Amino acid sequence: MTPASSVAEPVVEASPVVLEPQTEVAPPPAAPPKPAPRKPAPKRELRLDLFRGLALWLIFIDHLPANVLTWLTIRNYGFSDATEIFIFISGYTAAFVYGRAMRDQGFVVASARIMKRVWQIYVAHVFLFTIFLAEISYVATSFQNPLYTEEMGILDFLKQPDVTIVQALLLRFRPVNMDVLPLYIVLMFFLPAILWITRRSPDIALALATALYAATWQFDLHLTAYPSGVWAFNPYAWQLLFVFGVWCAMGGAQRLARVLASPITLWVSAAYLLAAFFVTLTWHMPQLFHTLPKWLEQWMYPIDKPNLDVLRFAHFLALAAITVRFLHRDWRGLNSIWLRPLILCGQHSLEIFCIGIFLAFAGYFVLAEISGGAVMHFFVSLTGVVIMSAAAWLFSWYKNEVAKGGTPKGSPDADLAGGDA
Repeated sequence: MTPASSVAEPVVEASPVVLEPQTEVAPPPAAPPKPAPRKPAPKRELRLDLFRGLALWLIFIDHLPANVLTWLTIRNYGFSDATEIFIFISGYTAAFVYGRAMRDQGFVVASARIMKRVWQIYVAHVFLFTIFLAEISYVATSFQNPLYTEEMGILDFLKQPDVTIVQALLLRFRPVNMDVLPLYIVLMFFLPAILWITRRSPDIALALATALYAATWQFDLHLTAYPSGVWAFNPYAWQLLFVFGVWCAMGGAQRLARVLASPITLWVSAAYLLAAFFVTLTWHMPQLFHTLPKWLEQWMYPIDKPNLDVLRFAHFLALAAITVRFLHRDWRGLNSIWLRPLILCGQHSLEIFCIGIFLAFAGYFVLAEISGGAVMHFFVSLTGVVIMSAAAWLFSWYKNEVAKGGTPKGSPDADLAGGDA
């Protein structure tokens, strides 16, 4: 029997007589395999950069002595301020950067990258602390005005520098205006666990964050500061806003799209913002104070910033709901030259934040020694914003030049989260 031929082996029938040689036609050369198409780089979310840059500008202005220009900041028109914007966007961008790294590279590698970024932010905080102390000490000594050391909260450092430095390294001692970075260091330290839970069940992660927030209020959970008191931003409470940003970045924002598009959400948000605006007016106009019912005052006050009061969180949500509804991702104004300084500052938030803290005390000194009038206040504020914007442009230029030399760019929405880690 003739063995059956296989599909993988073609049958060749041999001819007994070959009349003439046949020319063998060579098969055409195989075409080189096409490279796998690269996934297009995700388009940068410029709205995040815009509002992160705006938050940095507002933080700088709020750290200056109160004057006419400070009425331009949002804290005078509602319960929340730039800090809520900053922490929410930080959580969103951190999840965007490291959530993708955890998906592609695994938990261990992503956690290592996060810890590297935590270390970088910690080093930046220590460096800023050193420069800030030197700045205040030099001004207080040169102008023989000890009030600067007292008002900036470094009097304990001058009395016990050895103990105070150790406490500063432990994030327990912080001069005035240096409370945001320690909060962010703690939140980023727990980001691997947050992402691990969120990747498996975003709703469980948000529920756990909400439970911890409620326990903070119920059992007065807090971190102590040196020499006395507690943290200006309680991580047990502010983690809720950070985790909410993570939740939105990991799919929660898409799930909320229908809710945000509802007219009911729009009208409820607008009504809450108007009510909050009226309440803040009573703080500045005593004649309106008695218009609030007593029961409302007893229920509402105090509006606790260190523990992220529910009224502050709701005010931020209302602002975010209206912003997302009317400011779309493809809005052409995001590419406007007029918004470019804000966006650049948002893209280099860690560096600009540190510069803003340094400039805030410099501006405070100028206003205290020269003039505290509206004109000088405007000039100092404008000068600080210009310096921050110029520094952001310089950082962006350097990053682009390095990228031209072959060094890959970081993740498009990173910066403070650390996309180039």
